[in-house]
Amino acid sequence: MRVYVPLTLPGLAEAHRTGELGSSPFVAYGVTPALREWYLSDDIEELEYAALGRAAQASLRLLAADSGAVRRRVVVAVDVPDGATRVDPGRGLDPAVLGEVTVTVTVSLAKAAAVHVDADDARQDVTAAAGALTAADGGDDDAQFVVDGADDHELLWYATQEIPNLVDLG
Repeated sequence: MRVYVPLTLPGLAEAHRTGELGSSPFVAYGVTPALREWYLSDDIEELEYAALGRAAQASLRLLAADSGAVRRRVVVAVDVPDGATRVDPGRGLDPAVLGEVTVTVTVSLAKAAAVHVDADDARQDVTAAAGALTAADGGDDDAQFVVDGADDHELLWYATQEIPNLVDLG
């Protein structure tokens, strides 16, 4: 199963240093039954793109919690064995956790398929979005508009060989 692991640039640097994306268990995003139902598509590429988007939103939350991190969302795409993820069926279509999976094994960074990172020109919108998350979570429509502005920026695709260069950005 392809999963998308939300990180920050300091988190990517740590994964690069240790060689591990995370020790189990850790949260990632993938094509879950709830995501399929919410997205209403059978196209696996569209569904994986939706899971990537959910991971990008989770990366934004990590940025909001780490004021020292460079304001660029980071998502690592990695394939894990089919039995290596767990989905909480009790959470159903809760919008906050659509596509969320728990990875139950330690994952080597060497298994990563790609890394997705915001371009430098997204930093202003990502910074504003990270700052507006609390208000958006509280129902502030203007803050939600600011948070949604980060989604206007496509994450760039990087080969895993480029990770050392990405780590230098942080």
